[in-house]
Amino acid sequence: MKLKITLLGTGTSQGIPVVACSCEICRSKDEKDKRLRPAAMVETPYENIVIDAGPDFRQQMLRENVKKVDALLITHNHKDHIGGLDDVRAFNWVLQKPMDIYGNGQSLKVIEKDFSYAFEIEKYPGVPQINLHLIHNTPFNINNTQVMPIAALHGKLPVFGYRLGDFSYLTDASFIEEKELEKMKGSKIVVINALRQKKHHSHFTLDEAVDILNYLQPQKGFITHISHQMGFHKSINNKLPKGISLAWDGLKVEI
Repeated sequence: MKLKITLLGTGTSQGIPVVACSCEICRSKDEKDKRLRPAAMVETPYENIVIDAGPDFRQQMLRENVKKVDALLITHNHKDHIGGLDDVRAFNWVLQKPMDIYGNGQSLKVIEKDFSYAFEIEKYPGVPQINLHLIHNTPFNINNTQVMPIAALHGKLPVFGYRLGDFSYLTDASFIEEKELEKMKGSKIVVINALRQKKHHSHFTLDEAVDILNYLQPQKGFITHISHQMGFHKSINNKLPKGISLAWDGLKVEI
């Protein structure tokens, strides 16, 4: 199955807010050091599927001139991954249908709470139209596209990564069992998180992410969910093994 992958955002809300930060990374003139919250879009011959919709969702959709989104996959319920769900209303209007959103039980529970106005019996006109789909750790289909969940832990919080065809995406993880890691084997493109170089309680470090990519041996491995504590894109990238690189916002790959 032919896929076009766009990394919509590769940054994080973790750490010092950019507005309050005067560090060199935040003031860098290199566009690859400027990162929105993490998300990805997978275009198949049949569907456009977006992974996560954080507070930058609207900006990301406008930047990439996205005309339709058939479904949203949610990795977990933190605000930097669901905070932009109100903006699915634009696609409701254009496509004249509700947005299908897939996630685990905890993610859907938080979405129902945080966006309760979208689920009221008598809805205010114009609120987002959302269809929630509970998924488990088994493959499922979005129309013609098979999606394989990949279970991991974000600290103690269960999260899902996803594999679609030869593309695997795992963000906000600090632990993954071997049997789940095996689901990613054979992927041509793997995107995985690494917050910084120092140890963190709920995210992989750069070395940990590189070790996983070296084990999986994809054609190309990309690091996402990068904080300003990682260092400059260019200097870090130059130290990475062949076939592995820091991702950047707007990165596009076709497989």
